[in-house]
Amino acid sequence: MTIKIPCPTCGPRPYTEFSFGGELRGLDAPTPHEDFVRVYLRENAPGPQEERWFHAFGCRRWFQLARDTVTNRIEG
Repeated sequence: MTIKIPCPTCGPRPYTEFSFGGELRGLDAPTPHEDFVRVYLRENAPGPQEERWFHAFGCRRWFQLARDTVTNRIEG
């Protein structure tokens, strides 16, 4: 069984067509160290999180979705 990611343009597609773009995070980072942490260090916390995905082998668009990191269930 494969994970199907719902592309807003192309509909549900296999995860192998996509590239993971990371967790969505705020843009406010007052110090260079906090900016480094925000950009490069993933939290990878268990539970639902907002993420960015790129449909590399389809419409070539970025979009965001909510995915539970424990079960890989996509919500919404």
